[in-house]
Amino acid sequence: MEKTNFIDYIRIFCKSGHGGAGSKHFLRNKLTAKGGPDGGDGGRGAHIILKGNAQLWTLLHLRYYKNVIAQNGEGGSKNNSTGKDGEDIVIEVPLGTVARDEDTGEQEAEILEDGQEIIWLKGGRGGLGNQHFATPTNQAPEHAQPGEPGVEGWKTLELKVLADVGLVGFPNAGKSTLLSVITAAKPKIADYAFTTLTPQLGMVEYRDSKSFCIADLPGIIEGAAEGKGLGHRFLRHIERNAVLLFLIPADSANHRKEFDILLNELKEYNAEMLQKDFVIAVSKSDMLDDELKEAISQELPSDIPHCFISSITNKGLTELKDLLWKALNKPVTA
Repeated sequence: MEKTNFIDYIRIFCKSGHGGAGSKHFLRNKLTAKGGPDGGDGGRGAHIILKGNAQLWTLLHLRYYKNVIAQNGEGGSKNNSTGKDGEDIVIEVPLGTVARDEDTGEQEAEILEDGQEIIWLKGGRGGLGNQHFATPTNQAPEHAQPGEPGVEGWKTLELKVLADVGLVGFPNAGKSTLLSVITAAKPKIADYAFTTLTPQLGMVEYRDSKSFCIADLPGIIEGAAEGKGLGHRFLRHIERNAVLLFLIPADSANHRKEFDILLNELKEYNAEMLQKDFVIAVSKSDMLDDELKEAISQELPSDIPHCFISSITNKGLTELKDLLWKALNKPVTA
């Protein structure tokens, strides 16, 4: 398998800092032989924080960052001195990153905005010094609190590509070719299945200096929802796309069946994806005459807008952009 700089899943061991212990100390100096309690509080253990960075598009920089161990807080000391807090660890991640607990699978954090910071694993709270436990009846408390423990465990970071439009289709449907024509992206293109092994993003220039983002994603095969082929690695990326563009080649044996298979894989993976807006483009249509186009149109669902395109001759690409822009800017119904 070819090496790639696109990493969209990382398994990592994390441990936030323990809180520092409170101090059990009594004031003693040359002027005071038996002073009261002056033990300071312990410092807070360091947090592990996730921060969004719009300049990142992969988790590659974390590939060999397998253990994240945060500092413990310092213990309190005499003269009511509070211990120093542990230095927080900030992990920068691309937008669209989801953090989960490996054991439970529970989602713990989600980063969607540049500069957004979320405390992923909280550091332990520092313990109170014995100064807090003095009472009229116990003016010399002999105890202080220990610091609270931090949190540790195996975690996962999972990237879901953020794009306005996601290209959906079987391997070798012409998705990479289309992306290379309507954007400045340069995906690998060849005449065999699974040319695209990782998501490719490109910006589509529209009228009046407007633009939108489109993602060429690894192709679906039947059974992808059960993990066959690139399976879940593909399907998780299209959860973020506002509009799904189904690309069906003109030379397909059964255009409607191909669409139904793609739709079923989305439904099996996450039924909520069926609530997105769909557009169908029949690729490689430079080989079709008007009669064949009419026959294919009769096969396709009547409630989903479609168009015929050719990435080689640029035929129908303006109409496709219009359909996508209209879907992306459709008024929200109450």
